[in-house]
Amino acid sequence: MNQDATYVYVSNAESRAISVLRLGTADGSLAPVQTVGVDGQAGPLAISPDRRFLYVALRSEPYAVQSFALDAASGHLRPLSSAPLPDSMAHIVTDRSGRALFGASYHGHKLTVSPLGGDGSVRAPAAVLPAGRHAHATLVDPSNRYVFVSALGSDAVLQWRFDAAAGQLTPNEPAALPVHPQAGPRHLVFSPHGRFVYLLNELDATVELLAFDAERGTLASVQRLSTLPEGFSGKPWAADLHLTPDGRFLYTSERTSSTLAGFSVDAQTGRLTLVSHAPTEQQPRAFQVDPSGRWLVAAGQVSHAVRVHAIDRASGRLTASTSCPVGQNPLWVEILSFP
Repeated sequence: MNQDATYVYVSNAESRAISVLRLGTADGSLAPVQTVGVDGQAGPLAISPDRRFLYVALRSEPYAVQSFALDAASGHLRPLSSAPLPDSMAHIVTDRSGRALFGASYHGHKLTVSPLGGDGSVRAPAAVLPAGRHAHATLVDPSNRYVFVSALGSDAVLQWRFDAAAGQLTPNEPAALPVHPQAGPRHLVFSPHGRFVYLLNELDATVELLAFDAERGTLASVQRLSTLPEGFSGKPWAADLHLTPDGRFLYTSERTSSTLAGFSVDAQTGRLTLVSHAPTEQQPRAFQVDPSGRWLVAAGQVSHAVRVHAIDRASGRLTASTSCPVGQNPLWVEILSFP
């Protein structure tokens, strides 16, 4: 892998733009390479499985999703197409084939399925489905047969069957996994081997280990831990979670304390053990771990900057490194390495 070809993409809502930065994987440096305007408040981002296209959902009216071609040589974005969406989306993600784009609408309480073309084109949703109160994120299982949607206001994770050929979703049995009251399930991520799912709850800032039944496409709760730092006071406001590519460490962000929590992961059981807390940019709504697993890049909604943290490969502890200004109100971070 070319270590000089790792790029960070940051959507900036109020600036109505996407910042493109080059990440130096040898030293954690950041260098701006492009700023691309979009047609509204830039919201969540998604990258196609073949790393050829980037999608951004616009959080201001008229609601839409825009697609861009990714240039492997420069990391630059080139506009391709746009299609309407019925609401503002809190999260978007493609299916595993790159032929469908799922959108979760917090304010619209719905899940959308938009067809994607092999040329990066995006079309209006082929399906708009009710998804509990305050749908927040969508997770597709490794087989591309099951889809999970966090419903923050319903305190549940909805479980769907997905027919990729037809692009259709139908409720699984059971149709939902209840989460403890007032938890506010927000974001989910699969472990690299697909045996476990980790769920971050926004309202009480807990993280849960869920066992995944690959045959039935259902989840079951195994463990729950707090992500809050010692001495925390105020209202919990958890935001994002990601694993290192090797699955050894999991990180979560909390906006009230502006901290990142790090956990070690038991390879056999998936269970989490707290490693440390680290301060980061103010109000860290979004962050990502780079494909090498050496760097974590967090965006501060209030500081309007991103900060690189070095990941200790032995312990998982974070050490703050470079900070770089981006646009106003950064909402989402993606990191992509080109071979």
